[in-house]
Amino acid sequence: MFDRLSSLIIALTLIAIAAILAALAPDQALALALLTLAGFAAAAILYLAVPAAPTEAHTAASAPSSSAPSLLRHPGFARWAGQEADPFIGTRGNVVTFANDAALELLGPHIAGADIRTAIRHPAAAEWLADAGKPGTPQEVSLVDFPRPGQRWTMRAAALPEDERIIILSDRSAIDAAERMRSDFVANASHELRTPLAAILGYVETLQDPDGDADPALRRRFLAIIEREARRMQQLVLDLLSISRIEADRFRRPTAPVDLAGVVGDTVAQLRETDDARAQDIVLTRPDDPMPILGDTAQLAQLAHNIITNAMKYGRAGTPIIVRLERTSGRVRLSISDEGDGIAPAHLPRLTERFYRADEARSRAVGGTGLGLAIVKHISERHQGQLDIASEVGRGSCVSVSFPPAQ
Repeated sequence: MFDRLSSLIIALTLIAIAAILAALAPDQALALALLTLAGFAAAAILYLAVPAAPTEAHTAASAPSSSAPSLLRHPGFARWAGQEADPFIGTRGNVVTFANDAALELLGPHIAGADIRTAIRHPAAAEWLADAGKPGTPQEVSLVDFPRPGQRWTMRAAALPEDERIIILSDRSAIDAAERMRSDFVANASHELRTPLAAILGYVETLQDPDGDADPALRRRFLAIIEREARRMQQLVLDLLSISRIEADRFRRPTAPVDLAGVVGDTVAQLRETDDARAQDIVLTRPDDPMPILGDTAQLAQLAHNIITNAMKYGRAGTPIIVRLERTSGRVRLSISDEGDGIAPAHLPRLTERFYRADEARSRAVGGTGLGLAIVKHISERHQGQLDIASEVGRGSCVSVSFPPAQ
């Protein structure tokens, strides 16, 4: 059909033509008929050009919605939120209308359609949700011991139109654990340094006493204790610096080939040259050909030294310390075995923690810092090694590390 302007022009033209024909008509009846016919035709053209009144259904479909489109029901948002590792929950009012896979895994599938204040069962969450949007309400709330004791999550919300909002949950348990480890490390290091320092100061004060010169034998004994405690402090500081350097390098994989057999052989030779009688109990078994791996020579020597000296300290005197190098399952394996009192199974998972000691009194008696196996673990991880500690009470222990060979 024509638009309204074109229809009006056509109607007027038609009437004008009818008027001319009526003026030329021989009788009045014919003129009247022509004008009447032209009028009806013009009216019909104009009527057809006027748009029809919209029906109720059409109005509902075409009129703009009074409410903004929901982000929570947008397919793109659902795809994006489904890929997020953090739990995402969408609510309208207080009813859960959307939950991604992470939220369903954390809270359970029953939260769909539930009240958000019962879906997240935590007193702090219910109080925060009730006050959300009010002046002074914090941006996020901490959920301690949620969903299990010892864990901590945080919850924050983003407001949307039409009383909708997105609630985001974030796991902070690992961050808290790392902070506790840092605090424990500082406290343990301070304690380990304070103990020998207190002994040194105490004996120095005794020697400074005017009566301290009366007994030369006592003086020599005190000086020997001072030297021992000072060396203990020195070793602790060296171990702390060492573990700090190793952690700084943990993401840089070694790229230089190193003969592990040569490194272990040199370490054993150096130990045998010391005054420690246990060094003569070391029995080294290795192939004649080189055993190359990609590694850091100094760190691998430190790894071997720490494991072997542990066996020397905790193995029974006069029993062999077996140091074995072999190829097994496509890897290069270093193992050190001793015949000692062994370690109870409950202690094995924690032996590589900093300052952890299965036997506190004995460790201090033999002069351990509590960092030896922690250093071994970090060096092993940097070299893509697999550390294994096996022990049997009354029989002894075996510490082994296997490395991928250099290609």
